[in-house]
Amino acid sequence: MKAAIFDTFGGPISIETVPDPSVVAGGVVLQVNATGLCRSDWHGWMGHDADIRLPHVPGHELAGTIVETGKGVKRFKVGDRVTVPFVGGCGHCEQCTSGNHQVCDHQFQPGFTHWGSFAEYVSIHYADVNLVKLPDSVEFRTAASLGCRFITSYRAVVHQGRLKQGEWVAIHGCGGVGLSALMIAKAAGAQVIAIDIQPKALSLAQHLGADVLVNAREVEVIEAVKEASHGGAHLSIDALGSKHTAYNSVANLRKRGRHVQVGLLAGNDFEPRLPMQLVVANELEILGSHGMQAHAYPEMMAQIASGRLKPERMIDSEISLEDACRLLPKIGTEGLPGVSIITRF
Repeated sequence: MKAAIFDTFGGPISIETVPDPSVVAGGVVLQVNATGLCRSDWHGWMGHDADIRLPHVPGHELAGTIVETGKGVKRFKVGDRVTVPFVGGCGHCEQCTSGNHQVCDHQFQPGFTHWGSFAEYVSIHYADVNLVKLPDSVEFRTAASLGCRFITSYRAVVHQGRLKQGEWVAIHGCGGVGLSALMIAKAAGAQVIAIDIQPKALSLAQHLGADVLVNAREVEVIEAVKEASHGGAHLSIDALGSKHTAYNSVANLRKRGRHVQVGLLAGNDFEPRLPMQLVVANELEILGSHGMQAHAYPEMMAQIASGRLKPERMIDSEISLEDACRLLPKIGTEGLPGVSIITRF
């Protein structure tokens, strides 16, 4: 099969012909119809993930069609249109049996623990636990845009953040994760403050319904958020992952506010300084969001099928596998506003 592959962290990414993946017991092989280009792929390419073994094929935001099923698969068949969480559960550990597959003790992550979806085919393990059937009305490109961005943001806003109608939400970083969180928060009836340093990203945020735009290059973020929200955000999300955005996201909260960390922190940002004195004095909450379980998808899928949520509005471009080789290294320095989906293999 054709795949994008690299054999050195931070090194060249090239298109090569590699062996087709083999189906495993309990798993399936998918033909990849669409897959997203994500900042997490950049982290993997840089070597920030200890699970990756070289050479490696990245890609974890995917949708496709089952072309082969392994022994023991009961809920899915060849020809099914499916997507899959970027964190897959084993179905048997303590976390999975409690329903928390997103923090499985033996998690499977395409593009990290195994070769991913920047290829014509990809192997998925624990299919009955992790696959999600796509409604006929949901296109492959829309399903791929859910990837790690939309589902992580959905869990961050709805399940972890416990957002209520009318609350103020501050979203730090308007890439794919931030714009996803914005859409979900607006659908829940919140008032959203979008924060970024790129005019194009802020323009996209405005297009998707942000109530207030804050350019972090031009103003002091914490004070701007507190002024716009009349005292601080009820819920604040670091959708980028840096020591500056993490600090600001906690510090711009009102009393008893909730901070959710979604953006990955790496390199010099790995252990950020946080205003813990405010956490104590104002009884703030600090939470994480690490994907969403397959069994939690129906609630979100129903809103997508009804048109209440429209993740396809975030898609900025449809690209080829060759384009992805060129664009992935740029994510760490330039960022990519909106969502780029690989649809040409």
